[in-house]
Amino acid sequence: MREKDWEIEYLSYLEGFLTKNRIEKFLKILGQRTNHFTIALEDIYQLHNTSAVMRSCEVFGIQNLHVVEEKYGKTIDKEIAMGAQKWVDVTRYNSNADCVKTLKEQGYQIIATTPHNDSCLLHEFDITKRSALFFGTERKGLSDEVLDEADGFLKIPMVGFTESLNISVSAAIVIQDITSRLRQSDIDWKLTEDEIFSRRLAWAKNSIRDIKRIEERYMENNNISN
Repeated sequence: MREKDWEIEYLSYLEGFLTKNRIEKFLKILGQRTNHFTIALEDIYQLHNTSAVMRSCEVFGIQNLHVVEEKYGKTIDKEIAMGAQKWVDVTRYNSNADCVKTLKEQGYQIIATTPHNDSCLLHEFDITKRSALFFGTERKGLSDEVLDEADGFLKIPMVGFTESLNISVSAAIVIQDITSRLRQSDIDWKLTEDEIFSRRLAWAKNSIRDIKRIEERYMENNNISN
């Protein structure tokens, strides 16, 4: 049996443990997911901010979140993430260089969110290009390393005395704006069939209690080795 055939049968087996409504909801939500944009966080000190950004990604349909852990390790705050950790894919990196390199190889332009004067205003941002939007630390913003590698700069228009927002608030504003405009565009922004299939499989696993025992039993009954 080809690997793809095995995966199809395995997904069907796992979805047998789910309700019809659950499966239909997965398909509906996956129809609104995108990898056209992705979010990257640089060494966020306060873990609740990482969790909050993940929640914004999930709510507004960003499928992948990239987290650089050069100085600070990240543990997802489940109460703040509200289950988003089950539905958003998180990739962790030991350095900014590794993160930037990986995203560029995946075809993303690097967009640094910064209040610099030469930054593009949010409502003027070109949504046609695949973009990885970087958000910096709470205290110092993005590092020079990321700024030097950036293909463009983006900022949120502000009219008050305060010149900055909490990172989780900034990310939510940006993500909501660009995903809303994306869905109203003619851009091919949706997940591919293969991406949808892999998410269905992962989400089914995340939805089943005692998945390890069920998976082992399936493998044994079908003579499949891990």
